[in-house]
Amino acid sequence: MYSSIIAVCWLTFILVWLVMGGLAKKSIRAKGQHHTSTIYMLIAITMVVLVLHTKGLEFLITYQLFPSTPLIESIGVFMCAAGIAFAIWARIHLGKNWGMPMALKEKPDLVTGGPYQFVRHPIYTGLWAAMLGTNINGGFMGLVWLLFSATFFVYSAKREEKMMLRQFPDDYPAYMKCSKMLIPFIF
Repeated sequence: MYSSIIAVCWLTFILVWLVMGGLAKKSIRAKGQHHTSTIYMLIAITMVVLVLHTKGLEFLITYQLFPSTPLIESIGVFMCAAGIAFAIWARIHLGKNWGMPMALKEKPDLVTGGPYQFVRHPIYTGLWAAMLGTNINGGFMGLVWLLFSATFFVYSAKREEKMMLRQFPDDYPAYMKCSKMLIPFIF
């Protein structure tokens, strides 16, 4: 049952992203902008394939970090649902300003309300919380994926912040002073 609820959460996320994807402002390609998300995805897929096909490492896939109890699974479902809801709230609040990670938009607006009052990158925050909830019983490979995704989200957030500082040289520094990057009240 828990895995079905988590699957519905992720399906909801995918559907919202697909439906809202066509509503965004046109992206402009910056000089020297690379497709880093594609590169990271290829690295992640390669890591998974290598681990799955390496003899003697099966324990990495089956070993669980936490016991599979109703409480742990309920916590995972709650974190997944809350994370997806937070990411969707951020996506809806961004409206036409949304774009792929590190994409520049034509005539962008600086969005600081809604979930953006808590963190500057709430979509990453929500997705990571959802991934944590999904992988709470995922074992060692779930932990590897969480560390990999956290690294990607921090890297992407820092790159996006450099772009935001160029696009909003007066407003973004003030926004940075009154909000955290990814974890409310902490980081």
